[in-house]
Amino acid sequence: MRASRSLDARDRLIVALDLPSVPEAEAMVRRIGPAARFYKVGLQLLFAGGIDLVRRLVGEGHQVFIDAKFLDIPETVRKAVESVARLGATFLTLHADPRTCRAAIEGRGDSDLRLLFVTVLTSVGDEDLRREGYARGLAELVLDRTDAVLAAGGDGVVASGAEAAAIRARAGDRLVIVTPGIRPAGSAAQDQKRVATPAGAIAAGADYLVVGRPITAAPDPAAAAEAIVREIRAA
Repeated sequence: MRASRSLDARDRLIVALDLPSVPEAEAMVRRIGPAARFYKVGLQLLFAGGIDLVRRLVGEGHQVFIDAKFLDIPETVRKAVESVARLGATFLTLHADPRTCRAAIEGRGDSDLRLLFVTVLTSVGDEDLRREGYARGLAELVLDRTDAVLAAGGDGVVASGAEAAAIRARAGDRLVIVTPGIRPAGSAAQDQKRVATPAGAIAAGADYLVVGRPITAAPDPAAAAEAIVREIRAA
């Protein structure tokens, strides 16, 4: 269920700690300081000591988004989500397969962990889907997977700013929308194919924005985070 309209703009910014080691991630958190309160830990960092980092960040009062994108047989997903639920993280990502959705919800139990399901990765475009044999276009596939998440009772989806408005129209306030691929105006898209500015994504209906390199590669990461928070607040 959507709750972002009651959140402070700072809590809607998720800083992606896409860094190769825990010491580098911890140093980045210190550099950002109070400018951000929500961090994403993805696969690179999870397998470099990131699980303990998740525990420490939660213990320090931060919110944590574990970006693991689980997709496996249902029993494996269920047990994996049970383990994640004990870490105290706020969000966990999985792929939007109906059986994965149902297994994850069972594994989450009565914990506060919120389950987000990836519609289509922001590095993927229509041509990529055609090469992979999909008959449907990207926009249709995103909505099909959104419908699957709604039917299973998931908490939200991960989707680009380009699809946020269509998802919001389809789901209303029943789903949280988390949008990666955020690039401030004038920034390079890098390896993302479907990007949005902070203001554009919020206006389209996104609840949370995931921002990595525009903050972590900035000369002053705290100032970069503050600038994005201001843009969220003004949107």
